[in-house]
Amino acid sequence: MAKQNVSEQFVDILVRAGVKRLYGVVGDSLNPVVDAIRRHKGIDWIQVRHEETAAFAAGAEAQVTGRLAACAGSCGPGNLHLINGLYDAHRSMAPVLALASHIPSTEIGLGFFQETHPELLFQECSHYNEMISNPQQMPRLLQTAIQHAIGRGGVSVVSMPGDIASQPAPEKSIEHALVTSRPTVRPGDEEIDKLCRMVDEAKRVTLFCGSGTAGAHAEVMALAEKLKAPVGHALRGKEYIQYDNPYDVGMSGLLGYGAAYEATNECDLLILLGTDFPYNAFLPDDVKIVQVDVRPERLGRRSKLDLAVWGDVRETLRCLTPRVRPKTDRKFLDRMLKKHADALEGVIKAYTRKVEKHTPIHPEYVASVLDEIADEDAVFTVDTGMCNVWAARYLTPNGRRRVIGSFSHGSMANALPQAIGAQFTDRNRQVVSMSGDGGFTMLMGDFLTLVQYDLPVKVVLFNNSSLGMVELEMLVAGLPSFGTTNKNPDFAAVARAAGAYGVRVEKPKQLESALRDAFKHKGPALVDVVTDPNALSIPPKISADMVTGFALSAGKIVLDGGVGRMVQMARSNLRNVPRP
Repeated sequence: MAKQNVSEQFVDILVRAGVKRLYGVVGDSLNPVVDAIRRHKGIDWIQVRHEETAAFAAGAEAQVTGRLAACAGSCGPGNLHLINGLYDAHRSMAPVLALASHIPSTEIGLGFFQETHPELLFQECSHYNEMISNPQQMPRLLQTAIQHAIGRGGVSVVSMPGDIASQPAPEKSIEHALVTSRPTVRPGDEEIDKLCRMVDEAKRVTLFCGSGTAGAHAEVMALAEKLKAPVGHALRGKEYIQYDNPYDVGMSGLLGYGAAYEATNECDLLILLGTDFPYNAFLPDDVKIVQVDVRPERLGRRSKLDLAVWGDVRETLRCLTPRVRPKTDRKFLDRMLKKHADALEGVIKAYTRKVEKHTPIHPEYVASVLDEIADEDAVFTVDTGMCNVWAARYLTPNGRRRVIGSFSHGSMANALPQAIGAQFTDRNRQVVSMSGDGGFTMLMGDFLTLVQYDLPVKVVLFNNSSLGMVELEMLVAGLPSFGTTNKNPDFAAVARAAGAYGVRVEKPKQLESALRDAFKHKGPALVDVVTDPNALSIPPKISADMVTGFALSAGKIVLDGGVGRMVQMARSNLRNVPRP
């Protein structure tokens, strides 16, 4: 048997760790690894058009499967392009191994062509970031990187010069069994005792849930029933906690809706379950707060805690729920449920009634129809910006659907690349990219990746020819919108020119049939929906400062001759402003 080189050993270890594919762009120092993949039957090379797409795709694959995924970039500019997607994967706790190939080892530190320092560049977006500078470091260094990514949940980066990749692998390398899953973490008895006492002493308890409640739906519902507690959620907790939830009071935060804000601010005890909710302005400062999280470094960094509990949500609640005393008073819960129902009736459905004659099409209506006709186990990938709002308010979770976005990192252009990674995990599962025109055009080149691999991703393009969320931010700050308008082509025609299915929708009556036809198409498809640029998200709780800023910006627009636009905006959003 021929002796392995370092690249071949590298690929073998990836396969043994469960990696099915490596996303990237070929080139120079990366070529030995790509050639090793070409000759290995257990792994595929996925050629994308931009390395940022590679990292986003790997992160999405890891989130859908729960397994290690991988991406790669060639030396210098190649691996630099990975960084945005790696930040997103790391902040989403998605286990991803990134290979940053490097310039020749003999030239490092001498200002060589395309020289960068990956061990410095990726430090902040990884748990582990080291360079293989000698073949004798294999396979221990790669195994260590894999175990960091899986065990801690996030990114590991391995840098490897091209000349090292081509050298013979060590003959007696130390290989061992690899970590393939994370353990559960149970809190100590002392913390459970304290938490039990706090729950028993409180009259009004609210549960606020994040993505850490994945796999703990039954446990959260059992505790809510016993405590008669409203259950709110952050955006990343929606898919795990909102379905089959008779205690649901909606979402808090800038994208929120319903009574979650009131429920978290009017209780005696707020229990944060598996959430690193970043907007502390929406959290109370005058009630007792307990936080349960598997990441101890997250405990208390958003709000002052009365108790910090280090543990998995499911394991913590399995310990807690049998011990707490049942509560019988439903007054607080029922009041919050009534507020939530009123908010849904008055706000969430505002743009889904009698819309057949409204043009441009309300984006809320698009999201509502999409929610109705998409598969029960569809994977939605959602662009940052206004698409986040429409997904948060209109997509209905059921325990089988997935909703993936750049919810912690907040990057543009994430939806299409994440759809690529999600679709490669299962070609028969429906994957829908809810793309904004701004995000889509930023990495539009990788629409060609869908065509090249005949991936049946359905891109639903919310085309309002503007950066809608940025425009809202300007308005709230008291500024007129500037630099937010896009001049777009007919994206459906672009899709057809690329060899995919493409249809443009400009009237509401065309929407449902256009979506159904696209979903029936066996290959990649794009539905270019021209939507209302004046449909802006109004947060469920509006502060005086926000109202002042919005009024000031409106005045500036009128003074600049934009009264027509303000009339349109008022008509679009009048019913969406929460009443006092």
